[in-house]
Amino acid sequence: MPDAAAPLLDVRDLRVRFATRAGTVHAVDGVSLAVAAGEVVAVVGESGSGKSVTARSVMGLESDVANATVTGEVRFDGQSVLDLTARERRALWSSDIGIVFQNPLTSLNPVLRVGDQITELLRVHRSLSRRDATERAAELLAEVRIPSPRSRLAQYPHELSGGMRQRVAIALAIACGPRLLIADEPTTALDVTVQRQVLDLLAGLTAAHGMATMLITHNLGIAARYADRVLVMYGGRIVETGAADTLFRDAAHPYTQGLVRSIPRLDARRDRPLVPIPGRPPDLRNLPPGCRFAPRCPVAVDRCRTDDPALLPVAAAREAACHLAPGRPEAEAAAAVATTSGTGPAGGGTAGGGSHGSVTATATGEGS
Repeated sequence: MPDAAAPLLDVRDLRVRFATRAGTVHAVDGVSLAVAAGEVVAVVGESGSGKSVTARSVMGLESDVANATVTGEVRFDGQSVLDLTARERRALWSSDIGIVFQNPLTSLNPVLRVGDQITELLRVHRSLSRRDATERAAELLAEVRIPSPRSRLAQYPHELSGGMRQRVAIALAIACGPRLLIADEPTTALDVTVQRQVLDLLAGLTAAHGMATMLITHNLGIAARYADRVLVMYGGRIVETGAADTLFRDAAHPYTQGLVRSIPRLDARRDRPLVPIPGRPPDLRNLPPGCRFAPRCPVAVDRCRTDDPALLPVAAAREAACHLAPGRPEAEAAAAVATTSGTGPAGGGTAGGGSHGSVTATATGEGS
């Protein structure tokens, strides 16, 4: 894994608020993260947890939203993104940071041919001639494995399948050779087979071009299979971080444990019921005191409902924001009580134990 000591992307205490008639929405609240060159970092969580807003803020997109207030620090290769002018941000997006949005039907221009959209980007940001831009556009479509790439240049987005449109979006994202690729739910609305093809394509392009990748997804299997590290978000905050090969196998935060428990396992009995996370995500306009997951947490104690837990180390290269995480005083006390009473570890131990392989296979469609 690349050395994280000198990150390509460095985000510190990022906060994004939206003023609405119903109140202020705290969409992102104190997020800090780093992505090293060549590293794949997945950000997972339920809808509304702040994943996409974090990704958009990294590019400076939320800074242009009229009702948004963005504070904190976002540095790309040492340069402050939030301090850039709109013109400077546009230059950064094309040359250094590329993004693949959730839905190519809305991110691609429906009234322009595919070729026109790619060549315009190349002519503006790479100063290519029309002929050279057209040649490069065909090469990009071939690189993302679109058959008959030259004939596709003359087609409109609606004439392509969903998988083809997403490949075009990927071609646009990598056209100018970015060093960081943000993939925001890149397999939304695609069937499982096409999802796998698109994700394998992204993984191959990342390796071939040496790009860092920030992968936004709610699919734990995708994160387990393709990411080096995983950040789990809940209620606008990061609640757990760790290497993908260990985090799902030995989750420290009850929310991560709940996510893993709620996924069907290929090695489980057919009559074994799924265990959903009770309740609903918090209202970001009216956040509860203490831990934001406490109202839904099966092992919450009194302190969880009053004191906000900090994101602290729980093991080597692992962090969790939970008063009951391993090594915390409350966790040790609960374990001692459980041992004395003979009931075993508090909360039944880590719910993610031994589940990494099943998470990977189940959520990526393998073995089904």
